[in-house]
Order: sequence, then C-alpha cells, then structure tokens
Amino acid sequence: MLLIAGLGNPGSRYAGNRHNIGFMAVDEIARDPSFSPWSKKFSAEIAEGQIGAEKVLLVKPQTFMNESGRSVGEAARFFKIEPANIVVIHDELDLAPSKLRVKTGGGNGGHNGLRSIDAHLGTKDYRRVRLGIGHPGSKDAVTPYVLGDFAKVDREWLDPLIESIARHVDSLVAGDDALFMNKVSIATGSSEPAGAKGASAQPTKSNSKGHSHIRQARGSGPAVKLPDKGPMAEMLKRIFGSKD
Repeated sequence: MLLIAGLGNPGSRYAGNRHNIGFMAVDEIARDPSFSPWSKKFSAEIAEGQIGAEKVLLVKPQTFMNESGRSVGEAARFFKIEPANIVVIHDELDLAPSKLRVKTGGGNGGHNGLRSIDAHLGTKDYRRVRLGIGHPGSKDAVTPYVLGDFAKVDREWLDPLIESIARHVDSLVAGDDALFMNKVSIATGSSEPAGAKGASAQPTKSNSKGHSHIRQARGSGPAVKLPDKGPMAEMLKRIFGSKD
C-alpha cells in the first residue's frame, strides 16, 4: 500500500490558503471513482482506493500543519507502510508558482509540516512532491503569505497544476518520478507564470503578440517588392545573400 498525504490546515477558514495546496491536490486525486468517501481516522481525513495495481491511502491530517506527522505516523504504523511507500504533497516557497519537483529525503527547508513528519516517522527517507507557490521576498512576510489565499489570477496556473497531478498520479504511484514530473510539466506548460522569477512568456493566443519576433516581422500582409537593381539591391544581396 502507498500512503499519499496532502498537507494543509483544517477548516473552511484555511481552505483557500497557499499552505493548503497539498489538501487541494489529494482532494482532486480522491475524485477518482475508485476512492471511498472521506472518513475520519488517525486524527485525519482518509480515503482508500486503487491506482493501477497499487492500493492507495490518501491522508489529510486534521491536526494543523505543525502536527502533521502525528496523523501520517499513526496511519503508517497501522497499515505497516514503510517510509519508502509514503508520499507527502506540500507547498514549496523555494519554487516558482506552478513548478513541481519530486525528491526523496533531504531537509525540511523550514516547513513545519515536514519537520513534524520527520520526527514522527524517525526518518527523512520518504518522497516529497513539492508544489511551488513562490516566495513573498522577505522572511517576515512568509507567515501571512502562506496563510493567505491564492489570488484570483493564480487560478490560471493552480487549477491546471492540480488537475494534471491527479491525471498523471499513476506514474507517481508506479515510482516513476521523472515521468510524473515530465507529464505534469507538459500538461501545464513549461514556462513559469507571468511575474514569476525567471519567467518567460509563452504564446497563448494566435495573434501577433504570441508569435516569435521573426513571425511578427513577417506579418500577414502582402509582400513588399524589393529592388532587384541598383545600389540598394546590391546591399541587400551582401546582407542576405543571393536567392539564385
């Protein structure tokens, strides 16, 4: 059995927070008809189902973020699930919005949910699906930022990201993390959202603003007649070469 835990804080007050993106992801995964309705156990909401040939337990700790490990540890011990078969989906400040990375082990990066899970499992050797939410720019702004709701404009990247995670979770369950990351990247677009650090614009519409500079330069109007004789013609030949 594989345990997939999404991290967040319980209650409607926190439902739209950036810190709750892990909850959002497992909620979308649980929409698959193979999963049971959510029930309460291990101080968490849980749902059982099957993805491919693997039985999967979805867990949403209801202990608040700082005590996430209590639920994850209790569920893992009950079902005798080894750390290698535990996946934790959480928000990541150090990734640009819409970016996703999967890794095994490593530090908690100051994430209190991961710190709690490390303590309750007694190891860091579990997989983490890191969902980028960006950084507010200063350490003092982190708490209000992660406990703030996603902005309306964020839905442009957030909804496709969450949907693609659920659509391609079979690769994650099968242990092919690279394939999972690649599929999600293709489904959501490889560019970072506008305004994100290092972002590059990608064409989204079939107008001139979405074309490359070369296509814009070509335009769609009638071709301009270029001189074939005289000084100007000779200069153009030297620059672009002869078409003969």
